[in-house]
Amino acid sequence: MNCLDRPEAGTAAEAITSRRSVRAFLPEPVPRETVRRILDIAARAPSGSNIQPWHVEVVTGPALDRLTRASTARFDAGDAGEESYQYYPSPWREPYLARRRDTGWGLYSALGIARGDTARMRAQHRRNFLFFDAPVGLVFSIDRDLPVGSWLDTGMFLQSIMVAARGFGLDTCPQQAFAAYHQTIRALLGLPDDRTVICGMALGWADRSDPANGFETGRLAVEEFARFHD
Repeated sequence: MNCLDRPEAGTAAEAITSRRSVRAFLPEPVPRETVRRILDIAARAPSGSNIQPWHVEVVTGPALDRLTRASTARFDAGDAGEESYQYYPSPWREPYLARRRDTGWGLYSALGIARGDTARMRAQHRRNFLFFDAPVGLVFSIDRDLPVGSWLDTGMFLQSIMVAARGFGLDTCPQQAFAAYHQTIRALLGLPDDRTVICGMALGWADRSDPANGFETGRLAVEEFARFHD
């Protein structure tokens, strides 16, 4: 059990609203059967015509060490990797740019990182490739020839994992950063060439004492993104 004020979510609403992108984890392992149960629950996510297009690599122990060592070695060498798909808008525009900046500066402020402190910013970004010290890393991929509808399906599967994890008192952090090192991931985990690496995800027990986990992003009010038509 998680002893640091992160109880199991008892209802669907609690699981959804208590989900956070956790950026520091405790070293305690997660039982394999618990991971299997979370994936089994998440597999109930909807997909068009029930094609279930997602693939998941569950990485722990020595395999996790190999992946994090290889990824951080590339990062430390100044190798930014190569994106196999575009995730963010280009160029950035409002209102999305302001929201992105608010999130970035909010996290840095919680960590005591001042504007212009590029060394500490880079060190924080590097922690992505350690899965933020989580005991379980998940890597998601999809067949390269599948269209955008299957990406939507896979997104619902990802959300289902994050919500299901809260039902066990566990936390997660979805990490698109890993997509840039898809060649390293492909080589280490034996992924075929016809797969696109979508993202990674850290899974484990949140370290509630770490200041990174004291930061919480805001959300728009319903009136700002929804219109009701009677």
